[in-house]
Amino acid sequence: MRRLQPALSAVILLVAVGCGDAGDDPAGSKGPEIIAAFYPLEFVATEIAGGKANVTNLSPPGVEPHDLELAPDQVRSLAQADLVLYIGEGFQPAVENVIGELSGTPVIDGLETQDELIEAGHSQEDEEGHEEGASDPHVWLDPTRVASLGRAIAAEMEQIDPNNADGYSDNADALADALAELDDEYSATLENCELNELVVSHEAFGYLTDRYGLEQVGVSGIDPESEPSPGRVAEVAEFAREHGVTTIFFEEQVAPDIAQVIAGEIGADVEVLDPLEFPPNGDAEYFDVMRTNLDSISVALGCE
Repeated sequence: MRRLQPALSAVILLVAVGCGDAGDDPAGSKGPEIIAAFYPLEFVATEIAGGKANVTNLSPPGVEPHDLELAPDQVRSLAQADLVLYIGEGFQPAVENVIGELSGTPVIDGLETQDELIEAGHSQEDEEGHEEGASDPHVWLDPTRVASLGRAIAAEMEQIDPNNADGYSDNADALADALAELDDEYSATLENCELNELVVSHEAFGYLTDRYGLEQVGVSGIDPESEPSPGRVAEVAEFAREHGVTTIFFEEQVAPDIAQVIAGEIGADVEVLDPLEFPPNGDAEYFDVMRTNLDSISVALGCE
């Protein structure tokens, strides 16, 4: 893991020294402070908090979470937080670097809340340089794993804020119930489909496809900004043609050029599939996007 620059380490040290001064925390009277590294963690934390804690998202709209760089005031907020939520395994290096320097601040790694990590990098390293076995951070695309994360957050909040412990526990139960309903919808909808192969521009959907018995075929690997080789593009196009794939999925935040090239070669459509790394547009939230994704997958795979 990379170490912080001296300037950032100094910020953390200064904050740590001053944390005992209530005047340094303007929101101190409003409840515990939860810092979430990016949207899915913010969503779950907000559901668990139920208004009894303040939740802040480190990644502003339009900023790719992978590329987030922290300003000194964000480093300060991490050092002053009552709980920090992040995804490890290099998903947000700048955040992990700061967390590695924190002392005494409770942190939850969304990957470590899972009973079993699924390696969703299905492609193999070959002469064309495609990724092998990259650890998929996108646990939030499996509703059952989101429920696990919610319970982990609630358990920590019960320790931090015991006066509201029952509320956090109840909120975790309510979230788990809503996620179980979503899981049932996915299972029922995807049970009988003409196709089984989900061709995507970015291998973000390994947890989702593993959960519902589908096969993910990605043009690029886990990193959405990695450039696939011409050979990989040709390989995926041939796979899609052989399996009768009718839709090539891409992400709204990533240029659809490669998906369009493959779709043009085989006469398929292109469609958006949202990996939910960014806050949804408008008033939409996690459940809305997940159901929109389900509708898109159902149509593409010819599900009954």
